[in-house]
Amino acid sequence: MDQRLKKSLSKVAEFYDQRKVGAVGPLGFRRSTDLITLLACVDRLIGEEIIKPDETAFLDLGCADGRVNLFFSYLVRLSVGIELDEWTLEEYDPLRGELANTLEKAGLLSPPANIFLFHGDSTDKTLHDTITRETGVGIESFDLFYTYLIMHEEFAEMLAERAKGGSIFMVYGLNTILPKYPGFRLLRDLSPMERILALYQKEA
Repeated sequence: MDQRLKKSLSKVAEFYDQRKVGAVGPLGFRRSTDLITLLACVDRLIGEEIIKPDETAFLDLGCADGRVNLFFSYLVRLSVGIELDEWTLEEYDPLRGELANTLEKAGLLSPPANIFLFHGDSTDKTLHDTITRETGVGIESFDLFYTYLIMHEEFAEMLAERAKGGSIFMVYGLNTILPKYPGFRLLRDLSPMERILALYQKEA
């Protein structure tokens, strides 16, 4: 990464990591990915060609306020997210606006225009048809999938059936115990990155 891109991603990570819902209490299910942790993984993800800048199509299967989508949008061709809770997804636009102002004042890169977020169930085939129509990319064509640990088994089952061979399923929130998913092989040399991010490759 060039220095301006790296500084921009660092500012994005700082912005969102300061805006998190706690891991306990009534809203604990909204635990968020630490973007500074993802930033620490980026160089290796690019070096291992898990991410091919301006080529990779990325899908976050539970995107919440879209923070991971916005982060990866700087690195991929297309960044798509799906979120079941509409009120959570509604936070995306105001946060993106505030972030854009912060980046502009710092002379850093604005968020790209390659982000598409959808309200609905990530396992709903009808929703995937909508995504295909609006982005030109169907679930069978995405290169990289992402989820927080919640619903990882259900998503893995869906991807085993519908994703293309060789695509990557990234699961955030793992550590010493790394599950097995039928139809996927764990990339052991890479997992878990930063002791929290496991990568699985769809079998051909």
